Amino acid sequence: MTSFDDRKSAFENKFALDESMLFKAEARACKNFGLWVAEKLDMSEDEAKALAVLMIEANLEEPGFNDVRRAITPIIAEHGGSITDAEINGKMDEFYEAAQKELKEQG
Repeated sequence: MTSFDDRKSAFENKFALDESMLFKAEARACKNFGLWVAEKLDMSEDEAKALAVLMIEANLEEPGFNDVRRAITPIIAEHGGSITDAEINGKMDEFYEAAQKELKEQG
């Protein structure tokens, strides 16, 4: 193999690893966000777990977290919750940053 092939392979491997880390961070953030919302809405443990899974699945629709925000809004309204858009955005950012940090620390 040439040095160009080695560099190309290394770049591709790093790209795949970076994408995998971003996917894991988003999934972890969505899970934690779902659990947080469930706690705010006084849901049972089973309902909280189901909501966490729903948030992970909702995030697969498009890049970013807008799909998660759209999915959670009617759920909050259905349960009579009073979580603001600012709280939702802040928590999503907080959970995503925490997930990225945790994954980096884990290696």
